[in-house]
Amino acid sequence: MSAHTASRESRSLSQRVVEFCDRPRVLGALMFGPAVIYVVVFVAVPFFLAIGLSLSDATVGSPTLNNLVGLQNFYEVVHQEAFVIGLRNSLLITALVIVCLLVLATAATELLARDFKGKRLLQIIFILPWAMPVSLAAITWLWFLDSQFSPLDWVLVHLGLLGPGGLWGPASHAYYLGREWLGIASVVVVDVWRMLPLATIIVLAGRLSIPRERLEQATIDGARFMRILFRVIIPALAPVLIVAVLFTALLVIGEMSMVALLTRGGPGHSTMVLPYWAYLKGIESGDLGQGAAIALFLFPVLLVAAVLALRMAYRTQED
Repeated sequence: MSAHTASRESRSLSQRVVEFCDRPRVLGALMFGPAVIYVVVFVAVPFFLAIGLSLSDATVGSPTLNNLVGLQNFYEVVHQEAFVIGLRNSLLITALVIVCLLVLATAATELLARDFKGKRLLQIIFILPWAMPVSLAAITWLWFLDSQFSPLDWVLVHLGLLGPGGLWGPASHAYYLGREWLGIASVVVVDVWRMLPLATIIVLAGRLSIPRERLEQATIDGARFMRILFRVIIPALAPVLIVAVLFTALLVIGEMSMVALLTRGGPGHSTMVLPYWAYLKGIESGDLGQGAAIALFLFPVLLVAAVLALRMAYRTQED
């Protein structure tokens, strides 16, 4: 066989491969395949493994699914005090973070949608909380909320809000991480600080898609900023806002790092959240069955909330 013939056959084979891959069904499978593999390996397999563990008495010392106990693990964890507190805190923190993010992300979007001097620098500073490693962020906030050396306490003392004769009591320190509701408020503030850049980016993408002519027409008609915001911008952003709420809610309700690093669920179980309690039960205590049961408890609630939110987004977009 000559070199010319071999080269022609090689080109013919590569051409057939290209034509085969260009078929719509084959191309769709090739493009969609990696995502399916990722979901199966890293989501589906761990999920069904967690279901199996939650129905067994598996422990770290004996991580097998041989002895199934049915719903006993769910029954036992539901009747523990830490479960009630953890469920309350998970839902409360998520709700407060979402409300704060909706307000702040909308305000930040209106600012970043405009051109002004120093906008690039502001964008870089604004994205830092999301880009910053969790450990570094936790160290920063542990110093900021320290019971003895908090700069926030120093400011409040000089404003007359803390200290002798202060409006909030004679103590010179608020002990943010050592009190139940101050601890929860601290976790909410830190979560909002970390999630705000992500929520703003999502909302900003929708804000920039609103035709400029629509806003200019409202201005020509005599509408002021607040009227344009609530009558034009927010209704147009409704589908994007719902997606941002859903996405950030799923991240926040499954978040345990800040609680683990800031308050460790204390004092007592007062700032405990379900993901951190599942970690303590399943990993620290070695009870894989109860840890998996706690981790799976919010799944039906999140599934229903996700379906309702997506349906609402589709209906809003159609309207």
